[in-house]
Amino acid sequence: MAAKNVLDRIKEDMESFVGKRVRLKANQGRKKVIEVEGILESTYPKVFIIKLNEKPGSEKRVSFTYADVLTEAVELSVYSKDKEKRIGCAGL
Repeated sequence: MAAKNVLDRIKEDMESFVGKRVRLKANQGRKKVIEVEGILESTYPKVFIIKLNEKPGSEKRVSFTYADVLTEAVELSVYSKDKEKRIGCAGL
C-alpha cells in the first residue's frame, strides 16, 4: 500500500509539469543508457508520455511507467528558470 502512495505522489508531481521541457536519462539494460531532452506531453493513470525532438521535422514519443521513475530506471529532470528539479528522487 505504501508503494501505491509513492507512485501517486510521483504522478501528481509530474502532472504539474505537463508541457514543460524535461531531460530524460533511461537505463535500457546491458550498459545502454540514453540521455535526451523533450517535452512532458501527458500523464495517464499508469504511464506518462514524453515527446522527443531528435531531428528537425521529426517527432518521437516514448512512454514510461511511474514505477520506472520509482526504481530509478528512468531519471527525469524538469527545467524551470535556470534551475533543474529532479522528479521522483528518493527525497520525495
